[in-house]
Amino acid sequence: MSDLFSARGAEAAAGAAPLATRMRPRSLDEVTGQPGLLGAGAAFRKIVESGRPISMLLWGPPGTGKTTLARLVASYADAEFETLSATSAGVKDVREILAGAKQRLEIDERRTVLFLDEIHRFAKNQQDALLPGVEDGTLVLIGATTENPFFEIITPLMSRMTLFRLEPLGADDIGGLADLALADGERGLGGLQLALTSEAREELSLRTGGDARQALNALEVAALLTQGDDRREIGLEDVAEALQRRIVRYDRAGDNHYDVVSAFIKSVRGSDPDAALYWLFLMLEGGEDPEFIVRRLVILASEDVGLADSAALQVTVAAADALAYVGLPEAAYHLAHATVYLATAPKSNSVALAMRAARSLVTEGPSPAVPAHLKSSGYSGAEELGHGDGYKYAHDWPEGVTRQQYFPDGVDPVALYQPGARGEEDGIRRRLEQIDRILNRSGRS
Repeated sequence: MSDLFSARGAEAAAGAAPLATRMRPRSLDEVTGQPGLLGAGAAFRKIVESGRPISMLLWGPPGTGKTTLARLVASYADAEFETLSATSAGVKDVREILAGAKQRLEIDERRTVLFLDEIHRFAKNQQDALLPGVEDGTLVLIGATTENPFFEIITPLMSRMTLFRLEPLGADDIGGLADLALADGERGLGGLQLALTSEAREELSLRTGGDARQALNALEVAALLTQGDDRREIGLEDVAEALQRRIVRYDRAGDNHYDVVSAFIKSVRGSDPDAALYWLFLMLEGGEDPEFIVRRLVILASEDVGLADSAALQVTVAAADALAYVGLPEAAYHLAHATVYLATAPKSNSVALAMRAARSLVTEGPSPAVPAHLKSSGYSGAEELGHGDGYKYAHDWPEGVTRQQYFPDGVDPVALYQPGARGEEDGIRRRLEQIDRILNRSGRS
């Protein structure tokens, strides 16, 4: 009788589970997407189908099948499947799993697969606790992470695991999952006899960011909304209401943070204001620190615009001041203002190149010796030391420039700054041509 009640309880629990859980694939052939892992001859597929699992890291965005694949690894190997979440588990939990796995292996000769979700959140000492069990084969560890594991996982553990990369699902994959869920009468929504309009299917496919779990959960909510109105067709409005807003695929704490800001800076540098605005608002909507963004813009104003538009730095610093003064969301105007200004400004990296050349000359050249005529002479006794002797005051000459030694003794004069021909810098270039003639300086393009 107890077995009957247990079976009924399990059946009820399964029926109450979210649609994404009920539709979880039961075999590799049911898994959607990930052709690099599951295609014919793929290493991951061969390992799973062999029934001899290895410890591995599954790295990819949310909703791409990391938990599902870990379960299938255990299923194909007929191994015990244990789960821990790095957000709540500690060293004590790890040791208990290891003890159970050891006993299971010794008594039942059955292996244990430990699925550790969000493994990147485990501290170093917690990761250290996993090493003995992974090293001696007591358990098979499958870690799941949305972060670059090379930044977060300790090297000894990384060296004992094989890394597999998961990709976001495509729109066609998400659409196919929705179709399957609506047709499946056993685990899905087939019993409701609902249809999905083509517009609603496209909206669901495009606005869930390749996240299967999010898509199926949104589909379930949209189905409830449709049923509540006694309709049989899930429309665009139902999906939009279920989603509420677009999922922003951005994690300010992870490596995606660096990828997105890189795309932002490169778009501004490449003079594409439209792409730059897209990346800017992806960061803002994703919760990025606006001060981090404006600091990057201030750097770019000198690094990539520089003297081609001297006002670029002023505009950007003003945006930084405005951010400090009014804060978000209003300061988004000022960040967008600075972004568009910098993207459309003439570009010059002459300041960056001059910095590099000057730094190289300083670090690789001879030790500097300040010429006597350039030394400070504004104190008593300086004249007796010969400091300032022979210095030519530039304003005494008609053009405000006169020839004299400005580089240190032992360092040959060299043209470190090479002006561009864009924007204001073209005028600077022409002015330098006059200065170089007076200083007898060559080597400037």
